[in-house]
Amino acid sequence: MQVTQPSTSINLLDFKSVPMRTFHLTWITFFVCFFGWFGIAPLMPVVREDLGLSKGQIGNIIIASVSITIFARLLFGWLCDKIGPRISYTILLLAGSLPVMFIGLSNSYESFLLFRLAIGVIGASFVITQYHTSVMFAPNVVGTANATAAGWGNMGGGVTLIVMPLVFGAFVGMGYLDASAWRYAMVVPGVALFIMGFVYYFCTQDTPAGNLSDLRKADPNYQAKAKSGESLLSVCKDYRVWALFLAYGACFGIEITIDNIATLYFVDNFHLGLKEAGIIAGLFGMMNIFARALGGIFGDKAGRKFGLKGRIVILSVFLLVEGLGLMLFSAVDVLPWAIAVMLGFALFLKMSNGATYSVVPFINKRAIGMVSGIVGAGGNVGAVLAGFLFKSETLSYRESLFIIGVVVVGVSVISFLLSLPKTVEVSQPELQPAMEKIKA
Repeated sequence: MQVTQPSTSINLLDFKSVPMRTFHLTWITFFVCFFGWFGIAPLMPVVREDLGLSKGQIGNIIIASVSITIFARLLFGWLCDKIGPRISYTILLLAGSLPVMFIGLSNSYESFLLFRLAIGVIGASFVITQYHTSVMFAPNVVGTANATAAGWGNMGGGVTLIVMPLVFGAFVGMGYLDASAWRYAMVVPGVALFIMGFVYYFCTQDTPAGNLSDLRKADPNYQAKAKSGESLLSVCKDYRVWALFLAYGACFGIEITIDNIATLYFVDNFHLGLKEAGIIAGLFGMMNIFARALGGIFGDKAGRKFGLKGRIVILSVFLLVEGLGLMLFSAVDVLPWAIAVMLGFALFLKMSNGATYSVVPFINKRAIGMVSGIVGAGGNVGAVLAGFLFKSETLSYRESLFIIGVVVVGVSVISFLLSLPKTVEVSQPELQPAMEKIKA
């Protein structure tokens, strides 16, 4: 019998049921998106030399890569509520593949900046990923499902830091000069994104019960049900949404900032080669294979025992340790210790990511897309603000990391205060995603 309800369990070896097939395709697609989004990051030392970029210009490029994502996440969060995650993801993948493939046409700082800005739209993939897993899984496992799918997808940010220098090296080995090799290397993730656009369209569906278009045809009252959801204004009035906005800026915002600057940081501060620096920086992203999932697992466990307050306290603790770890990392100048401390704060940073989205599905069940979009945009706002620090000609990267660590500690305190007022708990029947009520 075909399952038309959100799954109450996660079976990683299940590739046939709709929720688990969607789970696997979603994290794989998100992985490819991260590969395209940050594919150029480990090649920046070469690009810097080729285009003669200054520290300030590199800072602008970092800001561009994450700034447009703020608006893209809001847009695609809204689109998920309107047209569903399947078509939304297909549009994003096909459109996003183009600037990734064509960034190699850049011949100046200005043109490179514009392409990097356009590539940043791909970051909206996160919102679609979280939306899709949120409607596919029941409340008892939704935090774990969200965190695992996002974590394994985020792992693409680590893999690209390791793999793209090797792809670049392969083109150099074929006889291309460095100035041409980085351009051809970027075609690889662009093609992968384009292919995944078709895979996602033909191999997934919007909900366990079917695609939104089919549900609207099958249920004459469906359109009225859809319109009964929350408005953007009502979502924005919920202070909990903005507390999570800040929290996600302090964890995911810092993650994508580190993805952008890690290779440069190790090249400049520890005098490593491109491949060596890329491998070390890649370890940061590779921790997503388990760390973000742990955040979701701890969030679900705390939620079952202490309710929403428990989830928020877990998030606050993770953020606190992340901030302290960043401050320590900024002061370490011995390579082995720097790697160890980086992995330490990375663990809590990524668990904070997972813990944040173990809270999101419980804030407003009738507007999961909008809440996911706003909170997701907060991650990019954090990255933009951090980017201004790294752009500064008067601050070193070490000083910028220390300041970020202090800010993250402050956000952890704000998150904790969120748990002190009496939290509005939702009754168990209401926790079921809206799609659970829809029958094909």
